[in-house]
Amino acid sequence: MSRGSGSGYDRHITIFSPEGRLYQVEYAFKAIKSVGVTSIGVRGKDSVCVVTQKKIPDKLVDPADVTHMFKITKVIGMCATGKSPDIRNVVQKARHKAAEFRHEFGYEIPVDFLSTRMADEFQVYTQHAYMRPMAAMCMFVGIDEEKGPCLFKNDPAGYCVGYKATSAGVKEQEAINFLEKKVKGENAGNAFDETETIQTAISCLQSVLGEDLKSKELEVGIVTTENKNFRLLSSDVIEEHLTAISERD
Repeated sequence: MSRGSGSGYDRHITIFSPEGRLYQVEYAFKAIKSVGVTSIGVRGKDSVCVVTQKKIPDKLVDPADVTHMFKITKVIGMCATGKSPDIRNVVQKARHKAAEFRHEFGYEIPVDFLSTRMADEFQVYTQHAYMRPMAAMCMFVGIDEEKGPCLFKNDPAGYCVGYKATSAGVKEQEAINFLEKKVKGENAGNAFDETETIQTAISCLQSVLGEDLKSKELEVGIVTTENKNFRLLSSDVIEEHLTAISERD
């Protein structure tokens, strides 16, 4: 049995240790970080942007098939960090919930409601022994009719909350420290225009990784109030932003 005081308690998903910890859920967080990918989400006054690394595991793999950005509905996007098979399962469930909602109520599911429903699903995995927690951390982005630009993050423990800017993955804490300096003040989260939102997210990722990234090493997803559809930026547009960042710095 491993780890002194926690010995035996990490064998079961559903049993709290005497310190009040669920070790299997903590291991799920470690599994997400072990993938070695960092993702950033930033909310602006008229847009939300998510940026993640695009790591091709093998030279023979087709880069077009490697992605961490998914369309849940036309207007809701998801940036997922973690183990690919788990992510695929989460995407499928999220699309199912969104389609079910549209069928039942006749309009698109709001992004905050979808995020909460997915968090409910994750939370169930922490209390039943027949399912392990998902090794996936998800950021949901969309333009809400009432709230405007929205950015939500879900984790394997079933925690879900809205953010002005956030991060997930191996360099999560470093990225949050960077974003806290950039996104501050009374108007935080509602101050950046579309270009500033994108460039803040990209420069944050470059800063925490400590290297200049190429456009093909990045995936950038965005929704704006002008065009509510979730879409990925092309390599040429990402390249323009990278050039602007390097000239600015």
